[in-house]
Amino acid sequence: MYSVKLSPEFNEEFVRLQQRAEKGNGEATYLLKIVDKGIAKVATKVTAGKKIPGNLWPKEYIKKYGINNLWKLDLDNYWRMLYTIVGDQVELIGIVLDVMGHKKYDRKFGYKTS
Repeated sequence: MYSVKLSPEFNEEFVRLQQRAEKGNGEATYLLKIVDKGIAKVATKVTAGKKIPGNLWPKEYIKKYGINNLWKLDLDNYWRMLYTIVGDQVELIGIVLDVMGHKKYDRKFGYKTS
């Protein structure tokens, strides 16, 4: 098992998501469920996602988090989880940076959206 942490920004969003789910918001409940599954998957296998080539990394992640690797895990057909791996062979920690819908992901990485 690997340790998985949330970036401070995503942690705030995660807390808001939990609050919305507790109030009965169906979309929030669903998203919380698939995010939890994604986190569990990364905790089991830190390389569970697809490694994103460095030339595609958003500059904001490099500047904000100082990343030297970036991974994408498809949570379903629409939602994506982005994370980075920090540490060494003894301790690897996956840090969830962001979760976004497919269209936002396409825009962030410069892909054409439909």
